[in-house]
Amino acid sequence: MSDWASALSWGRDESELVTELQAGSETAFDWLVTHYHGPVFNLILGMLGDVSDAADGTQEVFLKAFRGIRSFRHGSSLKTWLYRIAVREALNHKRWFKRHLQKNVSINIEPQEGHAAIEVPDSGASPFEQLASREIQVAVQNALQQVPDVFRSAVILRDLEGLSYEEVAEVLECSIGTVKSRILRGRRVLRELLEPLLGEREAHPAAPTPEFSGAFSAARVATVSSHCTLLRVSSAGEENL
Repeated sequence: MSDWASALSWGRDESELVTELQAGSETAFDWLVTHYHGPVFNLILGMLGDVSDAADGTQEVFLKAFRGIRSFRHGSSLKTWLYRIAVREALNHKRWFKRHLQKNVSINIEPQEGHAAIEVPDSGASPFEQLASREIQVAVQNALQQVPDVFRSAVILRDLEGLSYEEVAEVLECSIGTVKSRILRGRRVLRELLEPLLGEREAHPAAPTPEFSGAFSAARVATVSSHCTLLRVSSAGEENL
């Protein structure tokens, strides 16, 4: 079977991919990296907030996956298995960093193609509106870094990576009830961190020009979007866990 035909088959039947991976197939491993590199990178980026650290962590995740694939149990999910390795890698990095160095969180955050970490859709906005939206994205990402790790990982997996509660529970190796509790508490912390930003803009509009008036409007929309759609931290979202 050709490499292309194999890739199509693996997309339909993960068990065949696992078999090939455990047999040491370089083609299968290339497919695994190509298919999951973006999501794994963005998960670690959300956990660490630094592009360079996320790139290093992603490389380490796939090295560990390559070394540990023979112990992978058929019937499990490759995606949740890789995400579990990624979460552990990010947490290990943070623990190591706290012990050895002090470093400000980078705001130069450019997620890789795949599952975007924080993204406000482009609707043909003016440069002023784009600037406001970018400021909101940075604020949301920085706020995310202040959420405790145990809650942040659950929020990222559920709200940014789109995993089901069952998948998040498998990644974090805890019960679904614990997952829902962590997500609820993480969303509340995130909302508390972000609400002052919106309140400050509303309380001090600083008589913007027509152009900047549009930018402030865009910022408000982006903030609400970040609250309610991307991160689901509205009160209604919490009630519907």
